[in-house]
Amino acid sequence: MHPQNLHHNKDNTAVLIALINNLAFLRLASFASSAFATWAPWTFAYYAWHLHDLLMHDATLIVNWVNSVFATATFNFRPRTLCFRHTDSGNLPFSWCAITMLGHFNPHLGRHLILWDLKLGEWRYLFTQYSSGGIFRWVDYGFQSSEDYWRGLARKDLVQAQKERSEWWKMGLGLFSMLDEL
Repeated sequence: MHPQNLHHNKDNTAVLIALINNLAFLRLASFASSAFATWAPWTFAYYAWHLHDLLMHDATLIVNWVNSVFATATFNFRPRTLCFRHTDSGNLPFSWCAITMLGHFNPHLGRHLILWDLKLGEWRYLFTQYSSGGIFRWVDYGFQSSEDYWRGLARKDLVQAQKERSEWWKMGLGLFSMLDEL
């Protein structure tokens, strides 16, 4: 499996195109990406480099917004947005996502990012931008799947690649900024 644009039915495609071209979502996407660049510049650059390399490698891929470093967006417009408790163990350990809460709700009753504690009578909608860990691995592994990458390594290269991968978290930790650096 390789990174690709999702395919939707005709009706959903029309709605998604309208949302992506809506000025409010363009501004939200731009703001989230700008805030990311301001508060986590090295991690932002890591995202930008990977997205750039991916798009240069595969011209069939289309980004949602040219001013957003996130590869994916999710719109959740149910009357009561629900997010099940989960961890994204397959994602990038040091990844960020931009979650924009929309709707009519009282922030004094529930302003935390604990989305499973919903309040009755409130409307919450989510606009989330993110890039899955698979995109970063695809680029890092020379535009091939993890399975193909590891299977294709020569025995002499396998030990070195495993060592580098076991220390990958240090690289990710190094991308975080201290307040005095910003």
